[in-house]
Amino acid sequence: MKQTAQYERIGGRLRHLRQLRGLGLRALADQAGCSASFLSRVENGAVNPSLTTLHNLVQALETNISSLFADQAESADWIGRAGQRPVLSFDPLRQGSGIELERLIPYASGHLLQANIHIVDVGGTSDGEIQHVGEELGYILQGQLELWLDGETFQVGEGDSFFFSSERPHGYRNPGPGQTRILWINTPPTF
Repeated sequence: MKQTAQYERIGGRLRHLRQLRGLGLRALADQAGCSASFLSRVENGAVNPSLTTLHNLVQALETNISSLFADQAESADWIGRAGQRPVLSFDPLRQGSGIELERLIPYASGHLLQANIHIVDVGGTSDGEIQHVGEELGYILQGQLELWLDGETFQVGEGDSFFFSSERPHGYRNPGPGQTRILWINTPPTF
């Protein structure tokens, strides 16, 4: 799917969810920590929000990120072939070189966990820290990661793993020198 079409689909779904909940642009923007004008541009497909902003938006709308990207045809039974799994892309201008999430489990309501491969280019970052209900597990498949947990910074590398309560403020960035790939599992689904 082309980036512009993806931005429009995400924006349209966000607008629909906002309207279903009876929220105005300013009310949702305030809850998500962004401006109403920025949110309007997101809803119109003009820009794609950062991972952190998108997470804040879906939290305020009581849903998750995967619901914005889900195809109608996805079902609970699924085989994800290498090179054919859906990849969620985020705004590279707001996140260094960018972050992509390769979906290992398709979005479907009722799933208890979520698994993605976070693909983080050099300098790519979560654009701040987030927190939410649940637990997270990560395994570094390739590269290096600077992981922030509750104000502490941890350097983790290939073969290292981490686990934490999602209620702790957390974020990350790839300090380089190459691309980082992380098998990231969380429950309940938030992305």
